[in-house]
Amino acid sequence: MSRPQYFTVPAGESSKRLDHYLMIKGLSLSRMTIQRLVKEGQVMVNGVPAKVSYRIRPLDVIAVDIPAPTPIEIQPEAIPLDIVYEDEVVVVLNKAAGIVVHPAPGNWTGTLVNALLGHLGSLSSIGGRERPGLVHRLDKGTSGVMVVAKTDSAHQLLAKQFKAHSVTRVYQTVVAGTIKKSQGTIDLPIGRDMKERKKMSARTGKPRASVTKFQVVERVGKIVTILEIRPQTGRTHQIRVHLSSIGHPVVGDVVYGGRHAHVLENVTFDRPMLHAAVLGFVHPANQQYCEYEVPIPKDMDTCLAQFREAAIAVK
Repeated sequence: MSRPQYFTVPAGESSKRLDHYLMIKGLSLSRMTIQRLVKEGQVMVNGVPAKVSYRIRPLDVIAVDIPAPTPIEIQPEAIPLDIVYEDEVVVVLNKAAGIVVHPAPGNWTGTLVNALLGHLGSLSSIGGRERPGLVHRLDKGTSGVMVVAKTDSAHQLLAKQFKAHSVTRVYQTVVAGTIKKSQGTIDLPIGRDMKERKKMSARTGKPRASVTKFQVVERVGKIVTILEIRPQTGRTHQIRVHLSSIGHPVVGDVVYGGRHAHVLENVTFDRPMLHAAVLGFVHPANQQYCEYEVPIPKDMDTCLAQFREAAIAVK
């Protein structure tokens, strides 16, 4: 059963986008979810299906038909997990590179969510049918530490921290070329690319503030630079886009690195050399700050060994 909700725009109300108006009026859904409902014809204005770009007018009558939650239908799978920490409300794990975080077209099985359901039996429901328990995510090719919520209350408290950017996140990466500055900040708004919709870039009609701080850990000859990355915001593909924008893409990143993705002849990597090394947050149960660190995986170790050998050979 659906749960319709009705709103009447009062006289004198200033013009606003429909999705923004519904959020400030207290509709308990994310802006993305509201936009999806509009596109699916679940939002009517004066009896007519609304458009996402519609701007409200005084005395408009808005009806929002909210579908009932769909039961989680993802099948649990016996996929090994590298559990770093676990208690009654959260699981902290070390995600392997190559595994997709949640089911989506083309990857309905074999995902991290399938593995988590196989391990736990259930997760928080806030993430929806395809993303139960997921407070944040890592790209398929990115390895490293993640936190997953077991309960709805834990999910809500963790999500607030990620939204406020109060979570500690430290990445390690290998980028092409030599970065001369020992540290720096990349402040470049990004969004969905206007031409290539699967990519993020500064060439966008809807730029969102994006800030990334970096510090040089090691320069390996003139071949690559090892960086410690501290993203200040959490946009999709942010680190990869930002590093590519300064001419030092992540090694192995064929999407944003182009011809610089592979910097040694006859040596290729099957994923971007990007690793989420540290994650710190206030625990939703005891309100104590906790921090977890996982070492770089074997493929990154091998990558660095090859570059160091090449740098020595050049000398």
